[in-house]
Amino acid sequence: MDEDPGPRGGLRGTGTTRLESLVDAAFAFAVTLLVISAERIPDSAQALVVALKQVPSFAAGFALLSLFWYAHVRWSRSYRLDGIIATLLSLLLVFLVLVYVYPLRLLLGTFFAWITGGWLPMPLADISGAAQIAFVFVFYGIAFASMSACMGGLYLLAWRRRGQVALDRGAAATAAGEVAAYVYFCVIGLLSAAVALWLPAHARPWQVAMPGCLYFLLSLTGLVHVLGRRIALRRLAGPGAAGSTEEVAPDA
Repeated sequence: MDEDPGPRGGLRGTGTTRLESLVDAAFAFAVTLLVISAERIPDSAQALVVALKQVPSFAAGFALLSLFWYAHVRWSRSYRLDGIIATLLSLLLVFLVLVYVYPLRLLLGTFFAWITGGWLPMPLADISGAAQIAFVFVFYGIAFASMSACMGGLYLLAWRRRGQVALDRGAAATAAGEVAAYVYFCVIGLLSAAVALWLPAHARPWQVAMPGCLYFLLSLTGLVHVLGRRIALRRLAGPGAAGSTEEVAPDA
């Protein structure tokens, strides 16, 4: 590190830190848990076909993990913040991604098996009732919302320290837009988990699909980001805008 951030945190240097390396390694390990035929190497042509049928769910899971990994990369490169809060949020993200990978694999595998009418393999051994799928949705929704909260917290830290990082109005508003987007992620994840909890014991197929369909609302994330950015720009242009670029005291 090129600069000493002090005990309360501040700016770090321009190099890659050990914490960033840990985050990268955790995401890389999570990807290996998604890889096709993770249990054993296919020993026959039939086993190879079954393993290759898991490629669509692996590709979708890889894309979702990459979304969170790249969000952390962009945050780290854009703001280069260090300190207790940034470290704890990053470590919590590492923990959550290793938890998130299990419901992610089950949920995506179940989704692709459902839309293909069973042609792609079903990862759940017992789907005799709605309770099993509902539990996976609840687990996934909480994990998704928790990871989103970590990333939203990191961008909120950047917004609060916009003076310390010397962000101009546009860059500060962009950080606020990211906060709004990840808050929206949290709302969708928790809403899906809540709907899954309210499913009746003998739910119909369309009812079981409702918690998953809610995630299609994430297509509106761009609009939420724009609205959050505009609100932040209006705040920065308000009567107190003169002090908006002054250094903000680091959090304890």
